[in-house]
Amino acid sequence: MSTKTAIVTGGNSGLGFATAKKLCDNGVKTYIIGRSKEKTEDACKEIGENAIPVIFDLNDLDGIPAMIATITQNGPVDILVNNAGINLKKEFLEVSNEEFMSIVHTNVLSVFAVSKAVVQNMKENKGGNIVNISSMASQYGLPKVIAYSASKGAIEAMTRAMAVELAQFGIRINCVAPGFIKTKMSATALDSDPERKNKVLGRTPMGILGDPSDIADAVYYFASSESKFTTGTILPVDGGNSIGF
Repeated sequence: MSTKTAIVTGGNSGLGFATAKKLCDNGVKTYIIGRSKEKTEDACKEIGENAIPVIFDLNDLDGIPAMIATITQNGPVDILVNNAGINLKKEFLEVSNEEFMSIVHTNVLSVFAVSKAVVQNMKENKGGNIVNISSMASQYGLPKVIAYSASKGAIEAMTRAMAVELAQFGIRINCVAPGFIKTKMSATALDSDPERKNKVLGRTPMGILGDPSDIADAVYYFASSESKFTTGTILPVDGGNSIGF
């Protein structure tokens, strides 16, 4: 892996940060794409010399090809982790068309645009790995996240479609679907709502929240040769939550 180059979108915090750190710690030169200059540069400093900041807003779909071209000028991209995404927690009847489309724009269209630009480079170099990040919201129904759920369902469908079409070029596409993971944001939300926290843990057979490193480990597996005969799969990393009773 020390000869590989990766791109991680939204890699300046949370699951993306853990993933970027895992790659960098294993010698992978990793471009971290983030909107916030300060936050992205600080994340790269914390991770170390293999982390390279790329300041870019993925909502700028038309600018994505040029941004990726700037990266690939320095050499081929072997790994793409489509992690960046946004959420909206709101009652179904209160979600506007504009809000719904905003989520889809960031969570689906940008993934398509980034993947398309990177796949062109991977095709020229006869191979590569793309790992998409989905969510338990695509595995079963969750209230108040209609747009987010729709976007992550789309990501899983795209994973399968891309895997079938791009296998001929030596490009593998897989997806990790995180369950309830212990981040600053989730900890604050669950600690302030004991009933919800008990419900989450009650239907998780392993009885604990996951760690961001659990997601990073799964992504690393898909990005490495250890999974060389695996493509088009959706891997829940959720302590059994998606099959819990």
